[in-house]
Amino acid sequence: MVEKNEWDLEIGPQQSLFDVPWKDIWRYRDLLFMFVRRDFVSQFKQTILGPTWFFIQPILTTIVFMVIFTGIAKIGTDGVPPVLFYLSGLVGWNYFADCLNKTSNTFIGNANIFGKVYFPRIVVPLSVVISNLLRFGVQFLLFLAVWLYFLATNEAIRPNAYLLLVPIAIVNIGLIGLGLGMIVSSLTTKYRDLTFLISFGVQLLMYATPVIIPYGGVEGKFRLIFQANPLTPLIESFRLGFMGQGVFDPLMWAYSIGFMIFILAIGVLIFNKVEKDFMDTV
Repeated sequence: MVEKNEWDLEIGPQQSLFDVPWKDIWRYRDLLFMFVRRDFVSQFKQTILGPTWFFIQPILTTIVFMVIFTGIAKIGTDGVPPVLFYLSGLVGWNYFADCLNKTSNTFIGNANIFGKVYFPRIVVPLSVVISNLLRFGVQFLLFLAVWLYFLATNEAIRPNAYLLLVPIAIVNIGLIGLGLGMIVSSLTTKYRDLTFLISFGVQLLMYATPVIIPYGGVEGKFRLIFQANPLTPLIESFRLGFMGQGVFDPLMWAYSIGFMIFILAIGVLIFNKVEKDFMDTV
């Protein structure tokens, strides 16, 4: 009598391009956290200042913005102290930019690993989003320290109930970056120069986001550009919750969440399609 073999793991084809292998992701959770640790540690490994760079980068950028946009261009900050205004925008923006730029390199940067061993490929972009969330947490502590100082010394800083929207905004920012990053990563398997275009485009997109200019101070056709940016209500709500200065628009929030769901679905669809045969093109 032939005994039936029982396998610990059976690898089979995906039934749908929209399938997310939740069971496999959970089974490979140790690998996920290993990638998270690798991504986080590699950012400051073999550097002199180490994790201190997480603080230095937003501080230097804030100083540059204060000199150029506040000192020279005389752009207002909606009644918020400039250092707090720019830092609050940079913290959220850096999280989005890091998620997009680093997930966009998923297939090209991990081709050697993908070609040797099986694991759910979506683990890699997920690990990037999580590791960047740790970096966001470090920079958020810097923002909190500055915010607490102004909260104690400046009566114009008035936190309110919109703080409850901050965790939702952070998740939304990360998922938008994840969805766009998976789309770009899938396209770069055939079009390598798209990586350079995205890096340049992300820098330009910052100027269409209320990182430097408050949304309330934008008028005319430029206001339509800001409204079309799904990150606008997220960063505005962040400032509104902590400082009491900003704009909350339910329609823009609904648009942002809808955009996140749509772009994440498209990202999963294209990512699942490309991962089946990307080794033939990389």
